[in-house]
Formats: sequence, C-alpha cells, structure tokens
Amino acid sequence: MQAAVIVFPGSNRERDVSLALERAMGKKPLMLWHGDREFPKVDLVVLPGGFSYGDYLRTGAMAAHSPIMREVIDRAKKGVRVWGICNGFQILCETQLLPGILLRNAQLKFVCRSVTLSVENNESDFTHLCQKDQKLKVIVAHGDGNYFVDSSTLNDMNNHGQVAFRYCDNPNGSVHDIAGVFNKQRNVLGMMPHPEDAVEPLHGSTDGAVLFDSIVKVLQ
Repeated sequence: MQAAVIVFPGSNRERDVSLALERAMGKKPLMLWHGDREFPKVDLVVLPGGFSYGDYLRTGAMAAHSPIMREVIDRAKKGVRVWGICNGFQILCETQLLPGILLRNAQLKFVCRSVTLSVENNESDFTHLCQKDQKLKVIVAHGDGNYFVDSSTLNDMNNHGQVAFRYCDNPNGSVHDIAGVFNKQRNVLGMMPHPEDAVEPLHGSTDGAVLFDSIVKVLQ
C-alpha cells in the first residue's frame, strides 16, 4: 500500500497524519507539495488539517484550485480513496467531491476540545472495523466546522448512506450533528474531527486508530 499526504501553504497537521499512517501501514507515506501537477500511483490521498492559504477568501477555496487538486479530483472520480480531515474536509467540499459547505461555528469562536462521535455508517473502507453506533473520542480544532447542506441534498445523502459520523455533543452547530460525510461511492471521506490526534495513549484516546487501521486493512 502507498499513501500520500498533500501539503498546502498553511497546513499544520501533515506530520500528525503522517505519523498515524506510518503506525498503521508500517512505512512512511509520501509527502506531496500542493504545486505538484503529477504524483506517483497511490492507494490513498490524505488532505490534512490546518489553514491552507491562511483561510483567505474562504476556508479551502484557494487550496481547491491548487495544481495538485486537479489530479486528486481525477483520481477520486476513478475510485482512489481520498480522505480530508478538518481543512481537508473544507477543501473537498470546495471541489464538490463532497456535498455541503463548512460555515463559521455557530458561537463564532474557535473550538478546540475532545468530542464524542457516533459511527453512523460502518459500510465503507474507512469505517468497516467499527461497529454501527460505536462511540469514538477524538479532538476538534476549528473555527469553521459548522456543516451545512440544504434539506433536499441531505435527504439524498441519508438515502445513500453518506453520513459517516455524527457528534454526540455538537461543538459547532452542524446540521443534524453531522461530523463527517462520504461521497455516494464512499471512496471519499471528509470529517472535521482529527482522528490522527487520537491514536496514542498520550493523546488521551486511541479511538481514532480504528479508522487508519480500517483503510489500511482494505488497501494492503
């Protein structure tokens, strides 16, 4: 298995997610710069958290047009697994690989704390080692994590099992407590919480490790 982590100007969680992937895969992932237009064949692409381009204009909007994203979008449409975490989720929504948009948190404040997620759909490469409704203690750290989608699209998402996780203690006002979503093919996952910061005992939780183990088990 080969994985790649895309680094944008302003990314700050690329090392965290790289270490989590290395723990699960047994080898380091590739680290790719946003300005690259081509990259080797990989099984998994991860867009990490941070503040790409300083969150100027709109979170994820500028990064969505980085040169490398054309290739990421093309590979996602061909079935390559793509995982966006926090800012990566925002970027995936801006590229329209995922439905919806991330707005300012309802309380208009940056939130950084532990939250509990409920696994809504465990029928995916990212969640198959989870139990339905399993609770995962992970971290959130964002100011624009308020997920919004119109009611018609939400109904369609529910019909296709596209809601991956819901908050048990919604920290940002997301519609229907949504914390993570899939595309219809479920090869693309976006989520606001940081599972990469819940894989070691020193993190206070190892619940995030199951997501990395799930995707690695499928792809190895």
